[in-house]
Amino acid sequence: MNNKDREYFEKRLFEQRTKILKQMGRFGESYQKNLKESSGDLSSHSFHMADQGTDAETQERAYQQVSKEGRLLYHIDEALRKIYNGKNYGTCESCKKPIEKSRLELVPHARLCFKCKSREENGNG
Repeated sequence: MNNKDREYFEKRLFEQRTKILKQMGRFGESYQKNLKESSGDLSSHSFHMADQGTDAETQERAYQQVSKEGRLLYHIDEALRKIYNGKNYGTCESCKKPIEKSRLELVPHARLCFKCKSREENGNG
């Protein structure tokens, strides 16, 4: 992979990283706002059992979403580290062959080429 390609994918990774951080911030803000307003007053504690169940479900969804976004952020940061270290970005961690540029276009933080990722998903990895 040449320097021009690395710069292009670095820019793409930063754009994704910024977008995820904004989404995580907005989700946290809206979650806090909805939690306080869900009971109809300024308290963040619900008094009715149905409201408590809804609040628990909302909290669980928030946790799952932030966890998912956190994992994606980790993979993006790892890809950026590879670019900055000047080695291994765009190289499959399994077979050590170059990852297809078409795959990196769709998933710039990809660790595996298409063939190795397919094997991993099918349980053969």
